[in-house]
Amino acid sequence: MGEHGMPVGETAARLGLTVRTLHHWDEIGLARPAARSAAGYRLYTDDDLERLRRIVVYRELGLDLDAIRAVLDERGGDVAAQLRIQRVQLAQRITQLRELDEDLARMIAAQERGILLSDDEQRETFGPVWDTSWPAQARDAYGGSPQWQQYAERSASRSVDDWAAVTRSVSAFDDELGAAMDAGVEPGDAVAEALVERHREVFSPYFPVTRQMQVHLGRMYAADPRFAAHYDTIRPGLAAWLRDAIEASARAHGIDPDTARWE
Repeated sequence: MGEHGMPVGETAARLGLTVRTLHHWDEIGLARPAARSAAGYRLYTDDDLERLRRIVVYRELGLDLDAIRAVLDERGGDVAAQLRIQRVQLAQRITQLRELDEDLARMIAAQERGILLSDDEQRETFGPVWDTSWPAQARDAYGGSPQWQQYAERSASRSVDDWAAVTRSVSAFDDELGAAMDAGVEPGDAVAEALVERHREVFSPYFPVTRQMQVHLGRMYAADPRFAAHYDTIRPGLAAWLRDAIEASARAHGIDPDTARWE
């Protein structure tokens, strides 16, 4: 401390503040230095330093500057009441942080597992033919893709009932495909085109499906024995029919199925 007080830079360093912060508190009248040097520079007295220390303490407790001013300057001010208010706000923030922590834990688990249902819940929701190892296999195959990330983000917030609704939607769509085959609908027909549009809509809860991506999905349905078995159980030849309907729709929209990219 000099003869009349401590300079701004030294004061800031001693209290762990920035010079800019002290200048701001000076400008708003929260903590004005009481002295000046012969050259006109601000100097903080012992009383000023004590006020600054109190400001730092209350700021670390979470009070905003207006509340700190009330605590320090209002005669007869109820400091305990101000601190109680701050404690209530802190409790609310703690609750929010705990909820955020739970959300982050679910997001991490969804990125790692895909579906946040137990094995029994999966079998009950997706049916007895469901293999609980499929999500892990999908994670191994597609875990680095943007679509897996989108899928996991949506999965993180889904309950058993949410997944059951998705499953019902897919099952109803399968019935529509089977009915179209029974009615002799050909790929490229208006009805087939509508079903191709429905396909993207039905599968959008997993991740957004573009027309080019849809071409790849259609070919996978026909080529992968697991998908082919699923569709062919509904109607023999349905996997190939759906693939052909998707490709006919792609051509109608200016997309060559042979050059379609996963994008």
